[in-house]
Amino acid sequence: MARIPYADPAQPELHAAAETIRASRRKIGHLHRMLLHAPPIAQGWIAMFDSVRWNSTLSGRLREMVICRIAAINGASYEWAAHAPIALAEGMTQAQLDALPDWEGSPLFDATERAVLGYCDAMTRAVHVPDDVAGVVRGLLSPRQLVELTVTIAGYNCVSRVLEALEINGADPLPPG
Repeated sequence: MARIPYADPAQPELHAAAETIRASRRKIGHLHRMLLHAPPIAQGWIAMFDSVRWNSTLSGRLREMVICRIAAINGASYEWAAHAPIALAEGMTQAQLDALPDWEGSPLFDATERAVLGYCDAMTRAVHVPDDVAGVVRGLLSPRQLVELTVTIAGYNCVSRVLEALEINGADPLPPG
């Protein structure tokens, strides 16, 4: 069970933020109900992650690959459950998803994917990315894509930390609304 109760989106003071979430996601799930406790943060969250997910030139396959890798590193099962189906829809195979926790020993990832996963691991585990790791990715992606990749990794590390710190669980019962 989550550390605090999920917010009720039917509360009048949450209406604008709840509508922002519904307009983007169609429904208000566990994470977003928790974020509704801070309506300006909930609205800013949606704006940022809509940009990361829908307004990026980074391929959906690479985006979802790093999101799932972050979930694996951080033990964020809610994040994994939410993004594994999206990763498959974006072109990852089930074998790649299964290999993602130990990707370095797997032959299932091409050179670009390996570079991106190495960059993701460095950002997630150590924060500081070694020059050689950054250099490989910089040689494969445009400057815009490198920024998009970096923000995606940073953003979804934020997601997993919020999920885990507040113990948000997709199996928790939600109040009506």
